[in-house]
Amino acid sequence: ISNAFGVLLFAIVVAFFGWLFLTGDWTTVERGRLWAIVVLFLAASFFWAAYEQAGSSLNLFAERSTDRAMPVVGQFPAGWFQQVPALFVILQAPVFAWLWVRLGKRQPSSPAKFSLGLVFVGLGFVVMIGAAVASRSGILVSPVWLLVTYFLHVVGEMCLSPVGLSTVTKLAPARVTGLMMGAWFLASAVGNYLGGRTAGYYETVPLPLLFGAVAAITIAVGVVLALLVPSIRRLMGGVH
Repeated sequence: ISNAFGVLLFAIVVAFFGWLFLTGDWTTVERGRLWAIVVLFLAASFFWAAYEQAGSSLNLFAERSTDRAMPVVGQFPAGWFQQVPALFVILQAPVFAWLWVRLGKRQPSSPAKFSLGLVFVGLGFVVMIGAAVASRSGILVSPVWLLVTYFLHVVGEMCLSPVGLSTVTKLAPARVTGLMMGAWFLASAVGNYLGGRTAGYYETVPLPLLFGAVAAITIAVGVVLALLVPSIRRLMGGVH
């Protein structure tokens, strides 16, 4: 069922963008902006594939390999860790809102923010490599590992998520703006699917290798995207 759903999901993505490019009577600027959306779409898919491990592989690590004993409370449920990213979002959102306003025109472009988001989510999994190595002998590790990971992940989310839909809205040709806003969430669907399939290797692949692979892929995609920022900005045709 999972394989069939994956084929269907990716077929929908390919069919949608294929239809968009082949049937639309786009100007040169509009076509360039659509290609920029495709690049950002792929970047967001990789980001969410890593970020959404919070509810799967990272939650399994919290349950099986993390010391969850607290004074008074005792052994708290692993699911409590799911509240941590939301808390960090609340704490970090005002900081990033102030930072972007403070930087003004000097703030990174949207593709650069996407690149930063991928690098930070990858760095979170670099931290988890250390946690996985420390827990190899069956020792329950400190929850600080997960807290640092979630902090880095939310830094990445603050760079990518708030600007994603806004950027697509600005880039999309006026006659398909609503359609592209809806299609943007396909990136989340693709990312969640890839994240679920990745978490399926939790039992069969050594955790340092699994977390290391996720870290390497997301950081590599972020670095490649950073190198492509000038080209993507040309495709964006003046949209920041």
